Amino acid sequence: MSILTQNVRYLPHDLNTRFHAVKLYRSGVGISFVIRRYKISKASLMRWNKRFDGTRESLADRSHTPHTPHPTAHTPQELKSIGDLLRRNPHISLCELYGKLRRGYGYQRHPASLFRILRKLGIRPSPPPKKKKYRAKPYDTPKALGVKWQMDVKYVPTHCYTGTIPQKFYQYTVIDEASRERFLLPYLEFSSYSSVDFLQQAIRYFGYAPQIVQTDNGSEFTHIQPTPLIHPFDKACTRLGITHQRIRPRTP
Repeated sequence: MSILTQNVRYLPHDLNTRFHAVKLYRSGVGISFVIRRYKISKASLMRWNKRFDGTRESLADRSHTPHTPHPTAHTPQELKSIGDLLRRNPHISLCELYGKLRRGYGYQRHPASLFRILRKLGIRPSPPPKKKKYRAKPYDTPKALGVKWQMDVKYVPTHCYTGTIPQKFYQYTVIDEASRERFLLPYLEFSSYSSVDFLQQAIRYFGYAPQIVQTDNGSEFTHIQPTPLIHPFDKACTRLGITHQRIRPRTP
């Protein structure tokens, strides 16, 4: 679909067309012939003929700005209120600006009207500063055994269990990051007691204790709420000379 500019859409006849149409009409040619030849309307020809004073400049485009403001246009007081708020709060959002105008200045217009007038005046509020996007750093995988373990616990779904014991199971898993060797055990509950017991079983299986054990922030590994008490899993790590490292909250 072709896009027409405002002049082409509302003023499709150029200055030469107007000039020659009026000259031909004033030479005595019939109006029907003139409007057919130049593909113009009778009203346009009469309007040009009334304006024509013998020069091309008299038929040039004139301003389309209305002589009086629209009845529902923003009042000078409303524009002043908007400008004052934006000057005092340069980083305010559109919603905050609209709320302040409603509460403090009796502004009763639709939010879309506020947006349009800001865009028209070129004083649209700047968007709030964006937070710097987090970029993950390359993960440093240990090359030697016993440097770092990853430990986690997951519920074993019913459709994955083929045994006959009618109880729920939780699978504890630990992986040595250097060798990717893993060790796992099922437990009937995930708790601090199960976590400590599994850590001891893993050390017995691998034959060595790691320098670091990394876990998530679950209640079986750490206290969820701030407390002066030391978690049993942290006590076990301290007793065994292991550093307990937790992942960042809300990350896999």
